Amino acid sequence: MFIAITPAVSVAPQISVADVAIAAAQGFVTIVNNRPDGEAADQPAGDAIARACADAGIAYAAIPIDHTGFSLDQVEAMQAAMAAGPVLAFCRSGTRSCNLWALAAARAGNDPAAIIAAAGAGGYNVAGLMPLLRQLAPR
Repeated sequence: MFIAITPAVSVAPQISVADVAIAAAQGFVTIVNNRPDGEAADQPAGDAIARACADAGIAYAAIPIDHTGFSLDQVEAMQAAMAAGPVLAFCRSGTRSCNLWALAAARAGNDPAAIIAAAGAGGYNVAGLMPLLRQLAPR
């Protein structure tokens, strides 16, 4: 269910409140919610996930990604979340979470080709982000 992209970052489709305890048991220290509340009628509210994180003793960050795309503020927020330790990021399918990780990883100085390869090993194709990855990567 949780798809490892790197040893420190995994992504997932929509998680449940019960999945938070599983994530904590697997060593995640932060859960990042990349899904806006109300995107679908059947998704748990972000507040419910946040409460479950607090109960499990792990951090929670809401960095919702909607149809408008990604902003530099969102990329920087993901970088900050990743700095705390193993992160589980989720959205509807895991794709937005993987894309945001890729952008944050590039901004943190990781090689764009290695980012694309890591995402691909997890089953996600972020090759279309190559121009942005190159733009964000420090020179």
